[in-house]
Amino acid sequence: MESSQKAPIGRPRGFDADEALEQAMLVFWKQGYEGASLTDLTNAMGITRKSMYAAFGNKEELFRKALARYTEGPASYASRAMEKPTAREVATAFLTGSVGATTRPGCPAGCLGVQGSLAAGESGRAAQDTLAAWREEGRVQLRHRFRRAVDEGDLPQDADPDLLARYLMTVANGIAVQAAGGATAAELQRVADAALRNWPPA
Repeated sequence: MESSQKAPIGRPRGFDADEALEQAMLVFWKQGYEGASLTDLTNAMGITRKSMYAAFGNKEELFRKALARYTEGPASYASRAMEKPTAREVATAFLTGSVGATTRPGCPAGCLGVQGSLAAGESGRAAQDTLAAWREEGRVQLRHRFRRAVDEGDLPQDADPDLLARYLMTVANGIAVQAAGGATAAELQRVADAALRNWPPA
């Protein structure tokens, strides 16, 4: 029992894996997958490369873990939005959450899931694929939720759940790009509000 309390060899005393992963997430969020060098990552994490490999695996594995942390943290607005009682409330919470996450004080502007793979070359292909799958999973979850809304009579029978999900994802991705370019939360909230004016009536 006592041996399990000891830090693995290669990790500095007082190593906080949770905080190190938080810092890695912020580096990937700000610089993208390819823009984040191992030196940038290990400096931010406060550990050596050897410690990083021992604790998190290679850069690609670290990126996947950082993306999971992002999903559970800054991007958790998406899963919370799915629990709203009506489709309109889901859409509102999703876009408002996107504005909040991409313009969050003290965090990089934009979305790790969008910026992380922009302008990635061949060495970033795996990260691009991971992020494409991440974004697609979000779209599929929205589609299922809107399909349920149609079945429950919350959306009209002729509503297209796939189109509505793609519409929301497209607006949210655009919000992320605009945020990275310096648009403010107030400006982007107006965009979200405008997008929701096209929402089908119940």
